[in-house]
Amino acid sequence: MLDLNEVRMFVQVVRAHNFAEAARRLGVPPNTLSRRIRRLEGSLDTRLMHRTTRKLALTPAGVAFFERCAPAIDGVLDAGKDLAGGSKTPSGTVRIAAPADFLEFFKIDWVTDFLALHPKVRLDFVLSDARADLIDEAIDVAFRGGTVSDQQFVFRRLMAQSFCLVASPAYLKARGHPKSLRDLARHDCLTASGQPGAVTWTLQGPHGGEDVKVRVPLSANSARIVLKSCLAGLGIALLPNVLIAPHIRHGLVNVLPEYHRPGADLNVILPSGEQVPAAVSAFVEFAADKLQR
Repeated sequence: MLDLNEVRMFVQVVRAHNFAEAARRLGVPPNTLSRRIRRLEGSLDTRLMHRTTRKLALTPAGVAFFERCAPAIDGVLDAGKDLAGGSKTPSGTVRIAAPADFLEFFKIDWVTDFLALHPKVRLDFVLSDARADLIDEAIDVAFRGGTVSDQQFVFRRLMAQSFCLVASPAYLKARGHPKSLRDLARHDCLTASGQPGAVTWTLQGPHGGEDVKVRVPLSANSARIVLKSCLAGLGIALLPNVLIAPHIRHGLVNVLPEYHRPGADLNVILPSGEQVPAAVSAFVEFAADKLQR
């Protein structure tokens, strides 16, 4: 089997036209270089060059071997340089798993800003409320709510979530502002879980946990649908703060702001903490900065 390092040495000797200069470029003693070339010739069972103290000349086999090997060696070295450079400069595709409504609160403008900062990076979003398998689906980074129990994944807590009561100005103008938690029973309420009909909400307020039974004319398995329904004036919604933040004062109003329901933490998860690509690190830091603000 050929030693590629010896092939690289042979190519350097040919280009330098003598062993002394090639040894200097490679940073090895000339006698070591000469020995490695002889060993390469032994592996090939053929002489590649004639050499004297003053002159070096390739044999026909040496000419043919150089012409075939030099481009390949250059390609390997260039690939190594690209990877080494890429480890510092963000580049390549970052595959991101996140909830279906992720781009409702992670603004498209932020995506534009990130890509402008890192033009060699491509983002591939996999948006679904189903939990992605980071390894099988080749996910580079995942955003998940809740407790991270799988210890093989490296994760970072981004923010604590809570659920707040919101409604559109049009709905409140038509139905009035609730003055107490009990008043919610007289309103149409929207939720991202459960079934339409009577639902009990448990909220934390000034006096601790309190329950209220509310009428739910519309529910959905997507917080995004509930948000749109709320913006359209269909009722008072209980939604995560990260989702409603962009709409407060511009489409939604906090209702009974002293009440909330604690939610799951939002975490960022990586398949491994070792040799994290620069593009992944750059996106995680960028996303964390935007979301934590």
